[in-house]
Amino acid sequence: MTEKPSVVIAYYSGFGHTDVLAQAVERGARSAGADVTLVRVDTITDEQWQLLDNADAIIFGSPTYMGSAAGKFHVFAETTSKRWASAAWRDKLGAGFTNAACKAGDKHSTLAYFATLAAQHQMNWINLGLHPGWHTSTESENDLNRLGYFNGAAASTPADLPPHEVSKADIATAEHLGERVAHHTAIVLAGRKALAITA
Repeated sequence: MTEKPSVVIAYYSGFGHTDVLAQAVERGARSAGADVTLVRVDTITDEQWQLLDNADAIIFGSPTYMGSAAGKFHVFAETTSKRWASAAWRDKLGAGFTNAACKAGDKHSTLAYFATLAAQHQMNWINLGLHPGWHTSTESENDLNRLGYFNGAAASTPADLPPHEVSKADIATAEHLGERVAHHTAIVLAGRKALAITA
């Protein structure tokens, strides 16, 4: 990796399950050589806002509640409106992850909401980049992307299970997302540098 990307994971977790995923995304991005910072959007500070403004990539995360991201994530998103007005996050890379109790659980709505938020900020969305796992009789729930989502990393954790019971396959899928974001962000940074040299 010729360029060391800065990645900020901006997320909310209600009961700890999304914390587990955020930490997995962090590990994946770090393993690919990125500088990574976790930011809880419900307790965000001025210094953390500055980290978001300076980041090369922002990965959004939230549990899916009632068909969308958690209310506290929506509060954070609405607070970005001044940054939207000034296009402060334009051309950053973006990605997202979510968890819900049901295997479907309307997680697609949360991931689509994240992608739309990124698009409003004129960011460039990075998809999960995996074929679905567990979609034939020869595959299993231990596969990466076992739930078959494409717009980001998705996890399903039964509501009565504690955070340490988040599926290992879903954790590995989140790690994959972090690694993919770091890798593609490094490519973009290297490309921008090369274009600046040859311009």
